[in-house]
Amino acid sequence: MELHNIEKLIEKYFDATTTIAEEEILRKYFSEGNIAPHLEQHAPLFNYFTKAKEERFTKQVPLKPRKNYLKWASVAAIAIFMVGLYFYEPTPPPVTLADEYTPEEIASAKEALALLAMNFNKGTEQLNHLNEFEKTTNKFLTKSN
Repeated sequence: MELHNIEKLIEKYFDATTTIAEEEILRKYFSEGNIAPHLEQHAPLFNYFTKAKEERFTKQVPLKPRKNYLKWASVAAIAIFMVGLYFYEPTPPPVTLADEYTPEEIASAKEALALLAMNFNKGTEQLNHLNEFEKTTNKFLTKSN
C-alpha cells in the first residue's frame, strides 16, 4: 500500500472519520511489520486492538438470582398508605367560646382580665414617673459636665 494513502488514513482515523474497512487496512498495515519509520509511533495502538480482539474471558461468572426489591417496596408503600387511611381522623371544626363555656364563666373571665389590665396600667404609670425622673437627672448630669 502506498505510504501516502496510509498517512491520509491515519489522519482520518484521528479525526474519527474512518470507516471500518479503512481501519482494517490500517490494522493490517501495522501488523505486517514493514512500517515507515515516522509511523512506528502508531504501531502499538493498532497492534493493541488486534490483540484485544483475541482476548477472551475464561472465568465462570456466578449468576445470582435477581431480587426484585422495587416490587416489594411498592407493596410496602401501599400498605402504609392503607393503614394511614384507616387511622385517619379529620380535624374537628373549631370550637367557639360560647360552645365551650357558659355565659357566667365568660363574664367572670372578662372581669378578671379587666382587673389584671387595671393593675398593669398602674405599673405602667409608675414607669412613666421613673422615665421623667431619669430625664431630669440626665439634664443635671449633662449641665455639670
